[in-house]
Amino acid sequence: MKTHGGRTDMGNAHLTRRTLLGGATAVALGATTTGVAQAATAKPHSTGAAPLTAPHAAPDAAPQVPPIWREFNRTPYTHPQIPYIGRAGHRGGARRLPRPRVVADVRDFGAVADGTDSAPAINRAIAAAGRAGGGTVTIPPGTFRIDDVIRIGHSNVVLRGAGSTRTKLYAIRNLTELIGPYGSRYGGDKSSWSWAGGLIWLAPKARWDSLVAAIRAKAWPFEGWTGNRRDEWRPLTTVAPARQGAWTVTVTDPSALRPGALVLLRLSDDAGHTLLEHVSGGGPGPEAYTWDDKTKLTSYVPYEWPVRITAVKGRKVTLERPLPLDVRPEWDPQLTTHVGELTGSGVEGLTLEAVETPQQPHLLDKGHNGVVFQCAYDCWADDVTVRHVDNGFGLVAASACTLRRTRVAGRGSHHPYFCREGSHDNLIEDFTIDARTTPAPSGTQLHGINVEGLSSYNVWSRGDMRMGTFDSHRGLPFANVRTDITVDNNGRHGGDASAGPLFGARFTHWNVRVTNARAGMIRLDGLAPYSATVGLNEVREFDQIDVPDFTGDLHSRLELYGTTDAVHPPNLYDAQRALPR
Repeated sequence: MKTHGGRTDMGNAHLTRRTLLGGATAVALGATTTGVAQAATAKPHSTGAAPLTAPHAAPDAAPQVPPIWREFNRTPYTHPQIPYIGRAGHRGGARRLPRPRVVADVRDFGAVADGTDSAPAINRAIAAAGRAGGGTVTIPPGTFRIDDVIRIGHSNVVLRGAGSTRTKLYAIRNLTELIGPYGSRYGGDKSSWSWAGGLIWLAPKARWDSLVAAIRAKAWPFEGWTGNRRDEWRPLTTVAPARQGAWTVTVTDPSALRPGALVLLRLSDDAGHTLLEHVSGGGPGPEAYTWDDKTKLTSYVPYEWPVRITAVKGRKVTLERPLPLDVRPEWDPQLTTHVGELTGSGVEGLTLEAVETPQQPHLLDKGHNGVVFQCAYDCWADDVTVRHVDNGFGLVAASACTLRRTRVAGRGSHHPYFCREGSHDNLIEDFTIDARTTPAPSGTQLHGINVEGLSSYNVWSRGDMRMGTFDSHRGLPFANVRTDITVDNNGRHGGDASAGPLFGARFTHWNVRVTNARAGMIRLDGLAPYSATVGLNEVREFDQIDVPDFTGDLHSRLELYGTTDAVHPPNLYDAQRALPR
């Protein structure tokens, strides 16, 4: 899953990155160098220090509409380079988060901000809210020590502090101490706490119990929607052929389907790996790629996409979001069951601070981790800060979740944000990654906003990244968007060689301000197939390890290069939300 010592797989690249960059730039539409270097402020987080500054277009520059945006408006659900992400996030991107009634105060269950362990009391209050069918559990201002994982395992339960500057949970133990060592199902001496689990962990109770039991038994589990051995599902119906972007599909037997139900769309691959080729955009490059030896990537297949049903009329089934991929008979397309989901739950208005310890060597994290959503759908975090953590905010087989006004701060993190194990349609907006407060120990690694493992249609919007990069850990993530972000691009991507390509098709980086002029992982026209880089200040190749995985023409677009903040619309997610369906 990760690189070792900065090494990464060269994939099937037979051409240099520079050659591909030149070829892609030559055919890009609307490229321009009209930008003017000017100090610009990024969108600030609600509780942070002064944001980064970066080159951008002059304030009085006329808005420039790139040709690719006009094309997208004509075919928003099927555009070859830009994904439709206008429904990402909780309840299809709803601006208002739920406000369930208060049913418990942690003080009534014994929590005291006096330096004693409040984790049992907080967990008792959360469990009581779950037994009551849901509601809000409040934590007053103050610092509450926790010596255990805070677990939200029932739907419609919200844990709410008095604000991230007023309520603090202070964690003095890590996940290795609390649960046990967690090895990798792919072998080696890696610690899976380097990319899994949180000290605030939102997951269905039955799923969390099964994961912990497997870890303690050293039967390293799969982490997704179909159980530890990927066998906890049953077919509901087969699906007729359909095209990417369709909102309605035809099924063989609708008798088990109901409006409002959450189902999995399951797509297997065939012997020729035509599903993986399709995820990559198709054509000569993906067809020439060697897939069979990418054993970690093929372990992620079938592609599993959770989606709610909105209507059933005869054999016609309408979905909450349009199809992420084509549906073809050779991929045995089915709607299936899954483990019970966590839905309607959230964490708000608090800081989780781990005891400050040095960052561990790469892949040996002990699990001073932040907030993780797992097998969660329509859940959220709002106004939450994590500090001194190994890994910040995690999405693990999580979909349709919103992380809003979140911040990673303190001594430096391995993964400030990680999105993996088939996580889809999530929205991370108004987020901040602070510069580290202590120098990085030798042998450690910094990534950034990570996406991997066939995760798709996720959005990072309005970000202030004072360290890190636009990370991929391979595993063929596709159709993800980063938009309206300022970044000091000083991180590294990860990814085990057996996990396959860094990018599938339809990655888009839109209106991005790079403060240190480093191109790596942000300028995509020489890296990602059928993708787009729009509104990026001038950047250079240096101190990089990223190389293209596919040969030949990547069909990737570069527009309004050399300018930022003049691109119109300035935020791709907000603009897509405003489009009529």
